[in-house]
Amino acid sequence: MAGPLAPYRVLDLSRVLAAPWVGQTMADLGAEVIKVERPGSGDETRGWGPPFLAGRDGDATAESAYFLSANRGKKSVAVDLAAPEGQEIVRALAAKSDVLLENFKVGALARYSLDYECLKAVNPGLVYCSVTGFGQDGPYAGRAGYDFLIQGMSGLMSVTGESDGMPMKVGVAVSDLFTGLYAAVAILAALNHRERGGAGQHIDMALLDCQIAALANQTSNFHISGKPPGRMGNAHPNIVPYQAVPTADGHIILAIGNDRQYARFCEVAGRPELIDDPRFAGNVARVANREALMDIVFDITRTRASADWIAALEVVHVPCGPINRLDQVFDDPQVRHRGMRIELEHPLAGTVPLTASPLRLSDTPVEYHRPPPLLGQHTREVLYGLLERDAAVVDDLMARGICAETREAD
Repeated sequence: MAGPLAPYRVLDLSRVLAAPWVGQTMADLGAEVIKVERPGSGDETRGWGPPFLAGRDGDATAESAYFLSANRGKKSVAVDLAAPEGQEIVRALAAKSDVLLENFKVGALARYSLDYECLKAVNPGLVYCSVTGFGQDGPYAGRAGYDFLIQGMSGLMSVTGESDGMPMKVGVAVSDLFTGLYAAVAILAALNHRERGGAGQHIDMALLDCQIAALANQTSNFHISGKPPGRMGNAHPNIVPYQAVPTADGHIILAIGNDRQYARFCEVAGRPELIDDPRFAGNVARVANREALMDIVFDITRTRASADWIAALEVVHVPCGPINRLDQVFDDPQVRHRGMRIELEHPLAGTVPLTASPLRLSDTPVEYHRPPPLLGQHTREVLYGLLERDAAVVDDLMARGICAETREAD
């Protein structure tokens, strides 16, 4: 079955994570995604390891786990953008594409006449999405932007970590991922605009903008109170008790969201007098007396094992859960049922394990047609089939290093 984005072709000039995440999402939904990479090295994340995927002979392939995480479903064409012939190939591909993704520094592609204004002249319907750290304008536009920097500059690290500890980044590159998801939404909106009679357009996505927007209630707390929130460890700024709590053999998450759940927790804990205690009667009072209540809660939760608490609280519908390692995550019956681990055939490794898309569409479900590509795996296919280049011309481009390929294992 063709996916909902099957009519669209995406030209992906991007590397690393934020913009490649857009391309992978669109590929999962059926779009044809052609990833253009530098001959020789390709997307730099191919070398970001270990770990690396093991080939059939047990030796590592050139595919790092990092690269594999963000490039499923794409074709790889290895083209040197610094060469005029390479620029002409990309220009020809853009003329036949609906979307272009790029995360070069501001102005870098203009040197090759591959910026939006130049490609708009070739393809007025092109939706051209630029992803940078700080956007196409402003005093920081020329700076390189990395997720770690953005987590610090956006305020995310000011609200992450223990109150008396160092500011902490989140354990995954969430600024990149938020930007990738916001960009995918923007691209779909632009395509919808084009389908209703509009032209293509330029989308300017900045990691800093996206991470600030994704702070959600924390920025709203600041706007309303005028006070910048600080680090609270695992606690919630607006709800109590809503955090990790110690047990007899570890920790669990206790996520009480309303007074009814709080009352049921107190009953299961054998402390019904805490329900009507004026210090804790209502969430506003509990927030005001957070420290006193959590000292009591910690003393209570330390008396029983994690599994005992989860079993008892689930019966009365008090939200709670374990703090899992990734091996436990992928062994969880719910995660297994939802099929969040998939395996695809791989030309060098036989199969490659990947994390599934979370997108669930009833009539046009996600289908996985190809694994993350080898560098230049589809160069000849694209040049011959889509651009109708003569074999002798392609051989010449290969011989001069302007294009490159990696052949599949026999």
